Amino acid sequence: MKNVMSNKLAITLYVLPALLLVLLLIYIPIVQTGYYGLMDWNGIGKMKFIGLENYKNLIHDKMFWQSTWHSLLLGIFSTISLIGYLILSLILASKIKGANFLRKIYLIPMLLSSVAIAQLWAKIFDPSNGMINRLLMTFGVENPPLWLADSNIVLYALFIPIVWQYAGFYIIIFYAALKNVPEELIEAAKIDGATAIQIAYKIKVPLIAGVIKVMVILAIVGSLKYFDLIFVLTGGGPNHASEVMASYMYTEAFTKYNFGYGSAIGFGLLVICMLMTWLIQKLLSTKDVDY
Repeated sequence: MKNVMSNKLAITLYVLPALLLVLLLIYIPIVQTGYYGLMDWNGIGKMKFIGLENYKNLIHDKMFWQSTWHSLLLGIFSTISLIGYLILSLILASKIKGANFLRKIYLIPMLLSSVAIAQLWAKIFDPSNGMINRLLMTFGVENPPLWLADSNIVLYALFIPIVWQYAGFYIIIFYAALKNVPEELIEAAKIDGATAIQIAYKIKVPLIAGVIKVMVILAIVGSLKYFDLIFVLTGGGPNHASEVMASYMYTEAFTKYNFGYGSAIGFGLLVICMLMTWLIQKLLSTKDVDY
């Protein structure tokens, strides 16, 4: 009994620093954000308690729901892009020549900061001298798109650098999961005459279903709170066409100095992320497979 108690005490002491960090860096800020959302506050002066007024205004705020829809669109695009990442991972895991080199190439965007990536793609999207429009004009397109200035296509244009930025992360995770698939199952399938596509579809993909579910959650929730690259490239423009929840929160809090309403937007973002995580887990409920 004494050994059990001492083990519990030791475990508690080992876990306590991590629990304190989680409490200080995650849970307390969440509570504070919800609390500030109850205030009329400019970030400097005295707070004025206004109850649920900010949250009521949030429900009727068309710009908030528009930014939410833009974030959800990015989440949908990111989820669809997982198919491409998975296919590339399947190819890399099939022992093709140069697989190690390709994995290193895919990781390069992860080594760059989002600001550097935004500056790079701002040059690529430049309507006059950008690489994309230059290429289009070479093929005879007289009036190529104004990628970041056209409210009809700016959100779709932004998705291109986002896919490029996170390709390495998702490919490496999928690749690592695929390398853990038992080789005996693959060899047995080959002996039975299964093709590479059948092996991928009926053996490899089902065995990493749990990893795929986690990647879907990361893609959607990550898109909902995406901010830095979009803010640097467009600032949410033109005419709020690329405004997402995080950029709208920043604008209200740090540009308009409406910290109470900005906090309400942040708390709303948290609630939507939690709801989406719960919904995805329900829709993609899978049982873990023991290898």
